[in-house]
Amino acid sequence: MSTTPSARTKRVSLQDIATQVGVTKMTVSRYMRNPDSVAQATRQKIAEAIDTLGYIQNRAPSMLSRASSKAIGIVIPSLSNQVFASLVQGIESITGERGYDTLLAHTGYDAATEEEKIATLLSYQVDGLILTETHHTPRTLQMLAQAGIPVVEAMELPPAPIDMAVGLDHRQAAYTAVNRLISSGCEHIAYLAARLDTRTLLRRDGYHAAINEAGLTAMVIETSASSSFSVGRDLMNESLAKYGTTDGIFCTNDDLAVGAMLCCLDYGLQVPQDIRIIGYNGLDIGQTVTPALTSVRTPRFDIGQHSARLLLDTLAGLPIKQKTIDVGFDFTAGDSA
Repeated sequence: MSTTPSARTKRVSLQDIATQVGVTKMTVSRYMRNPDSVAQATRQKIAEAIDTLGYIQNRAPSMLSRASSKAIGIVIPSLSNQVFASLVQGIESITGERGYDTLLAHTGYDAATEEEKIATLLSYQVDGLILTETHHTPRTLQMLAQAGIPVVEAMELPPAPIDMAVGLDHRQAAYTAVNRLISSGCEHIAYLAARLDTRTLLRRDGYHAAINEAGLTAMVIETSASSSFSVGRDLMNESLAKYGTTDGIFCTNDDLAVGAMLCCLDYGLQVPQDIRIIGYNGLDIGQTVTPALTSVRTPRFDIGQHSARLLLDTLAGLPIKQKTIDVGFDFTAGDSA
């Protein structure tokens, strides 16, 4: 049921708490900043009133008035992608320990939206930012330079980071995955790609490098649509229709790989006997299918932790020995390749 403005419950204010307790608003405000600055008996009454009235603190004014907001901003391209959920969990495992809050924004893989979100986060005086894209608009770069706060670009290893970077070499990971297929005897290897974001294009570069080095023919099937199991099935259908003989598949993520495996069932193709498939990211879904999916495992939780440590160590004035961290990659123990 929708709620009209007039029907909404009035937000509890500091004055409401002061009236309830019988003290001044200034006393309540002082308690909110430093509870120990208020007498114990009054402190207990204010705490009880906060619980009774359901007071929700509005942090924006206090954040804007302090030199440090004790908050960092995180900008991710998607809220539904498990890859970025793991990253954020890694970040918050560190920020929570050090008394920092996180403000989360998502961009839908759009640089202009990233610009808007970063502007909003900066307006809240965040102490630092963790970004998950490496291509930014000129205004974004200008804002970050003017803000003068530490920035970590996570997930990739850009050749010229804004400040600090934590990630892995996606081109090398793809190159290694395709060579794994080639070493297994595959000669007709397709690359299935969706979204076509920066990391997908880096993986495509790695695919081409391995295919060209082996003297094989590139077979690329891609779409700008978002990834899903059904898109993976469609891309696999398209690959079989276009290229016919296919004995190896490298997918830009596990969603596409699982969809490709399901498509193989429709054609009566056995994995890995008839066709070998390698995914990317090492998500849980890959271990629930049969056979278990072989996938490039990307340590997103570790990337999040490293990113948060770099950012908070910088804010604490600690020496930073390494401003770019390559976390590397490995493969899941799957049976599909």
